[in-house]
Amino acid sequence: MSAREERLALIAENERRRAELFRSYFPDRGPLRRELYPKHVEFFAAGAVYKERLFMAANRIGKSGAGAFETCCHVTGLYPDWWVGKRFNHPVDVWASGTTGETTRDIVQTWLLGDPREIGEWHGSMIPAHLILDFSRRSHGLANALESVSIRHVTGGVSTIGFKTYEQGRKSFEGTSKHVIWDDEEPPEDVYTEQLLRITTTGGMVMVTFTPLQGMSDVVTAFLEPTEAAKEFKTYIQAGWKHVPHLDDEATRALLATMPPHQVKARSEGEPTLGSGAIYPINEDDILTDTRDIPASWPRGYGMDIGWQRTAVIWAARDPGSMVWELYDEHYRSQGEPPSHAIGIQGRGAWMNGAIDPASMGSSQLDGRIAFDEYVKLGLNLVPAVNAVEAGITTVWTLLITGRLKVQRHLIHWLTEFRRYHRNDKGVIVKKHDHLMDATRYLVMTHAEVLQVPPGPVQLRSQSSGTSHPQAWLGS
Repeated sequence: MSAREERLALIAENERRRAELFRSYFPDRGPLRRELYPKHVEFFAAGAVYKERLFMAANRIGKSGAGAFETCCHVTGLYPDWWVGKRFNHPVDVWASGTTGETTRDIVQTWLLGDPREIGEWHGSMIPAHLILDFSRRSHGLANALESVSIRHVTGGVSTIGFKTYEQGRKSFEGTSKHVIWDDEEPPEDVYTEQLLRITTTGGMVMVTFTPLQGMSDVVTAFLEPTEAAKEFKTYIQAGWKHVPHLDDEATRALLATMPPHQVKARSEGEPTLGSGAIYPINEDDILTDTRDIPASWPRGYGMDIGWQRTAVIWAARDPGSMVWELYDEHYRSQGEPPSHAIGIQGRGAWMNGAIDPASMGSSQLDGRIAFDEYVKLGLNLVPAVNAVEAGITTVWTLLITGRLKVQRHLIHWLTEFRRYHRNDKGVIVKKHDHLMDATRYLVMTHAEVLQVPPGPVQLRSQSSGTSHPQAWLGS
């Protein structure tokens, strides 16, 4: 056989293997059969209903493979018999996006087309080689990175995939309409918003696949806590190591050994965490405690943060023996004037003291009057909080890591803020979604003026007789 014949035979074999590779994913039978990947199948099926989908998944479970497989289905029209997701009956125009030029090339492009070092050979990835018609390289010169690729569709037409990066910025996503956008790794909010505009006239969709290491970012929050108007358009599927058969106990133990503790939930379960940017980088399970009634002998009080868009209050008690704090109740409302908030706060115990944002002494939620004075007139027992931000964060952090601050599991708003409380890449605290975090800091830093034991029969009698002996607070 001549050298030319050998090369032609090699190309033919590569094409055969590529075609078989696509067909080998999510098979009916075998150790990696489709039924053992329920979350992947759920993600695919959701495409028939929702135009925005997030596959929020652990590392190493095949989330990028899922995005590549579905992209391949759409650009080729080669939907498997079992496919129940969205179908296009025509060629499609696609964007496949990653964080940087390197990650787009090494992950997204490689999953779809093969090893970037062997452009033109087209082997070892998702799209069958004989359907790849043409490609163009990136003009900026990143080695082996593509700008776009043309794919033969079963109708005889041609689909296109354009490779994009978030580092190009929002403006690079302006312009043309798209049928499919696949984001591998979390996009910036402004980029994602621009992408949604590209599918409004095509009946298209956006699918996002990533491990949520940025925690409860704006993009993640929009999926996990959608507005009423958005619920019919978007959904998310969360998947962890337990949802796939290809990671055994030995493999997961090896992976865990390489992970920082505060990233375990995100990397093993697809649970949002903040990674190295978190202000309180501690495993959530280490601070949670079951919901229960607080013993009557424990002193308690609350921290309060007010604002134009949100009023937040956190209640805590402290074990007088162990000195362990326990957060046990919260008030979290986006609307309402001071009287409505005051009623909610007094309902937890009108006798209690609270530490309030000292800025409230010079601001207002109500027609220019000072908010602090307004709440005091409404019957709240308030003191201005100590607002030393970094010292307060350090104090709260010390309590958390020493096991002296616990949080009851039902405090969903506190936990949501905790998960997204972070610093930006310059080390500056991101002042969004942090009302209960601030309220906690106010309470801890001002506890000497706030905490007191609930009134008992003895205290009430002492108050009526004008007695203030300390033993009266013990209810004995």
